[in-house]
Amino acid sequence: MAYLNKMQGHVVSLFRMVVGFLFACHGASSVLGWFGGFMGKGGTVAFGTWPGWWAGVIQLVGGILVMLGLGTRIAALISSGSMAYAYFVVHQETGLLPIQNGGVASAMYCWAFFLIVFTGAGPLSLDAVLSRSRTTAPAPEPEGASV
Repeated sequence: MAYLNKMQGHVVSLFRMVVGFLFACHGASSVLGWFGGFMGKGGTVAFGTWPGWWAGVIQLVGGILVMLGLGTRIAALISSGSMAYAYFVVHQETGLLPIQNGGVASAMYCWAFFLIVFTGAGPLSLDAVLSRSRTTAPAPEPEGASV
């Protein structure tokens, strides 16, 4: 059990990286036409269209930021909110439960990102690197101090 507790931060980091990568792939598909294009049908979402293109941008940018662990909590909060919007506005019109309305991925991403908001980026992240560099930097000497 102690080993599992010791590894918790690293597993949180790996979870964040995988979720961010998969989310960024959705955005790259929608906005850039990669990986088979929008919804696997080729092409991209038309520039600036609401909500599809904007969702794709949030997926691409938010996914990359979460994957790298940079501005993680804010990026995860925005990503979670975009998936809640997708679920309640796009999917729930056709049925209450995610299995009925095709909203399983939206619901799972929403809750995964919500978890990341509270767990943070973990030790394997740019947030952690930046935090360490801020705390280990030597304090500047007062003006006029001599050695």
